[in-house]
Amino acid sequence: MDIDWLALGYWGLFLVAFLSATIIPFSSDVIVAGMVALGYNPYLVLLIATVGNTLGGLTNYIIGRLGKLEWIEKYLRVSKKKLDKASHYVERFSTLTAFFTWFPGIGDAMAIVLGLFKISPAKVIVFMTLGKLARYFVIIFVMKFFVN
Repeated sequence: MDIDWLALGYWGLFLVAFLSATIIPFSSDVIVAGMVALGYNPYLVLLIATVGNTLGGLTNYIIGRLGKLEWIEKYLRVSKKKLDKASHYVERFSTLTAFFTWFPGIGDAMAIVLGLFKISPAKVIVFMTLGKLARYFVIIFVMKFFVN
């Protein structure tokens, strides 16, 4: 079953942004760019995508905070290699790592490891939100000023 995410409007954007920040392999970038290209309000797109993606990232953080490595590897299928790489970044940069949880391939693992390491939820929320906001701002800026 194919879903036309753009036809779902802002609710579809929220859902796509949320899912793309969880362990489900999904990308919200194309939907964000498409909505801006179709004339949706870029400020609302920025707000909704940021909130949805941050909540999805926090879901990974909570999974890490509540879970055990064995569960994460077995049930969530996040590889030991990704978790080790993410652990290296979290050990080196601590809370600042949350800013980069939007990175493809390793961002989900970083959010999980931030939870496993019990990094301050308030700090994780702030840095994660800022990182995701910056990412979507760049996408929207490029669409508004260089593509349209």
